[in-house]
Amino acid sequence: MKRYMVSHSWQILKKELGLYQLTMDIIRMNRVCRMFRQGLRGLREYQIIETAHRKHPIFSFWDKKKRGRITFDTMDFIGESGHFPPRAIQITQKKPAWRAEREIQSLCNLLQVLDSYRNYSEPLQMLLAKVMRFERFGRRRVIVRKGQRANSFYFIYLGTVAVTEDEDGSSAFLDPHPTLLQKGSCFGEMGFLTSSVRRATVVCMEETEFLVVDREDFLANKLDQEVKKDAQHRFEFFRKMDLFHSWSDEKLWKLVILGKIEKFSYGQLISKDFVESSSIVFVCKGSCEVLQLIDLATSPFYHKWIWQHLQLIDDRPPNTHLKDLSPVERFKEFQIRSYPVQDFSFLKLLHLRKAQEQQGSSFSRKIKTSGSTLPKTLGPKIKSRCPHFIECPMIDTKYGDLPKEAAVGAYVKIHTVEQGEILGLHQILLPESQRDTRPLILVSLGAEVIRVRKEKFCELIDSKTIEKLSKFEIKYPSDEDVCQKFLEENSWNVFRKDLMRLLVEPRQCPPFTPIQPKKKGIYKPKAVMLDLCSLDKKTRPRHPIFMAPQKYLPPLRIVEAIIAPRYKIQELLPQYKNAGVLV
Repeated sequence: MKRYMVSHSWQILKKELGLYQLTMDIIRMNRVCRMFRQGLRGLREYQIIETAHRKHPIFSFWDKKKRGRITFDTMDFIGESGHFPPRAIQITQKKPAWRAEREIQSLCNLLQVLDSYRNYSEPLQMLLAKVMRFERFGRRRVIVRKGQRANSFYFIYLGTVAVTEDEDGSSAFLDPHPTLLQKGSCFGEMGFLTSSVRRATVVCMEETEFLVVDREDFLANKLDQEVKKDAQHRFEFFRKMDLFHSWSDEKLWKLVILGKIEKFSYGQLISKDFVESSSIVFVCKGSCEVLQLIDLATSPFYHKWIWQHLQLIDDRPPNTHLKDLSPVERFKEFQIRSYPVQDFSFLKLLHLRKAQEQQGSSFSRKIKTSGSTLPKTLGPKIKSRCPHFIECPMIDTKYGDLPKEAAVGAYVKIHTVEQGEILGLHQILLPESQRDTRPLILVSLGAEVIRVRKEKFCELIDSKTIEKLSKFEIKYPSDEDVCQKFLEENSWNVFRKDLMRLLVEPRQCPPFTPIQPKKKGIYKPKAVMLDLCSLDKKTRPRHPIFMAPQKYLPPLRIVEAIIAPRYKIQELLPQYKNAGVLV
């Protein structure tokens, strides 16, 4: 009996141990899966495939006008930052004929972030959204191989590719400066349209996402007709230009194939430096501005202008009826005029000047703002009794010392390019020694341009075109003229603001302005202003400083306006006694 009980209890213990072991195995597997799941979060494929968890992914509301319930699924718009959304991937996996018009429109809206896609006309954008498919390739994957027949062209949605001359694309990883294409670019279009072989190899430098258009879908949905319409529009634009009147239609069509229309919104940068650019820009619609980055510290006019305004700091204003002298000051002035006395303060000033010269080179300079000549009588001595000094860091320039804070630059408009004009041809026939190498920036004012590579354009020009180009000259102003223009406009803007404050009578009771929370933003008006009145202040305002890169030079601070010491406008215009009152 005891033996039976022992064997029975042993079997129960085995069962309990087996259950315990099973439980421990499940816990271990759960921990391993959790660790494996966390490790996969570093992979991009997992981040895209994994569905995000939301408490309420779908919500709806009743629309009174449509008399129905409108539902909104947030899962359709969930995607990792920068990646193509999963819902859009599902649309591109469908056949073109199966895609609904609503899906095509949503896909077209999503692709507006791609510059190359946005350059097409709206009907062509809709047709491209109907036929394109999604692809993702890893690093070192060859997308287009040199010498092969072109059957597709590609839009880059995410990642970077390199363009090389070899067949396997290995030179892109050995070249320190390869030719790169990034998000928003497209490639393979020219070989796709002309049915020619590939002239270069395109390889992925990292994991890259593409939107691909195949030839079969392209022709089946009549996209070639829309492309021909765009090409005909470019042909008519070139035919109207005087430069190409002598060209035949065949040669002009070669130029049309070399370039395509690019659309730029207002204020968008077209070229950082079109002087050294390898392309010629034809403005076919709208207008553009040519800007120049001018270093104000290199101008003698700016140097003189700065010191003239710094001498106004704490200087005595001209005697006007707006500010009468106090009785004590009038009595002192009467004593000085009645009993002139010799002034020996110039000896003290001379001693201070010699002591400053003996100190040698220093990083600070004392700016005397009371007068430029040494006083000889007690009359000027009144002004020099309490001279005001400004201590600030200085830099040594070609034209003398200049406050370090005043060494700034500015972007100044020097030319406006209208519709039908060309940029990049005014120096194409000049030798390099005679060319103006100053960097010039091209900014759009809402324009459509056509870019053509200079080397390809030079292969098409003939003797008549060269003769016309020799007469084509654009002379941009010198740096000194640009600096004077900037300072004149700055002085006018300051005077205009002061005059408006004087003429507009202030409100008796200021309007109620509710306290609003400060928004976190980068741009502040004071960030692009140079205040000469605060050069000697130890506490600096907390705002970002915008720096512009320079070729072979350190970055330069950019300003839009300079606030300089100045007399009150009532002293300059005595007829305006008070605000809103003309005497």
